[in-house]
Amino acid sequence: MPSLKHITFYLDFISPYAYLAFEKLPQALQGLSYSVTYKPVLFASMLKHHGQLGPAEMAGKREWTYRQVLWLADQQGTPLQMPAAHPFNPLALLRLALACDAGGQPNRYVCETIFRHVWTGGAEATDPDRLDSLGDLLAPAQDPAGEAVKAQLKGNTSEAIERGVFGVPAMQVDDKLFWGLDSLPMLRDYLMGTPWFSGADWEAAAALPVGLARTAPNPRSV
Repeated sequence: MPSLKHITFYLDFISPYAYLAFEKLPQALQGLSYSVTYKPVLFASMLKHHGQLGPAEMAGKREWTYRQVLWLADQQGTPLQMPAAHPFNPLALLRLALACDAGGQPNRYVCETIFRHVWTGGAEATDPDRLDSLGDLLAPAQDPAGEAVKAQLKGNTSEAIERGVFGVPAMQVDDKLFWGLDSLPMLRDYLMGTPWFSGADWEAAAALPVGLARTAPNPRSV
């Protein structure tokens, strides 16, 4: 019988894939023993760190992303309606989640409530009146605009980057990192103790030589 494992689940409420993975996690890991810590992070800071645009910032990919997540939601039976505008600034939602626990560790109910605030109903995620109602519902233990909460979010994001997280959702177990909704079956396999994860292929992937490295164009030379 595999031993109990702890999952650190890095999320940003701006990501529909993080929402779908969050909703799917209990079903995907049904029958296994595990614990979870949910860690809100600022996805935009990760993108900046790696010099990338987000999926919703690229023409063509933006439309595809929205079509795919709507289809994925339908396939897994998760209610999902696009918010009135996307992308949006998720800072208020991330800080609210952290503020709901004195130690800055939101529980599943808090994360679920905020995810569904964004991804069900089709309303504006950052509408001031809706944010006020959400705050009244969750009754945070700390001031979401306080320096302690702001520092916690920065700390979570820095920690994630240091651990190799490059996107959300990301789930870390032991020294293994699993990225994306479609990694849930792989995460389950690891938690079940499948021998493949202690074989050569996992480490070999990190040692593969780079054949060609491209650099971003200099805007001044274009």
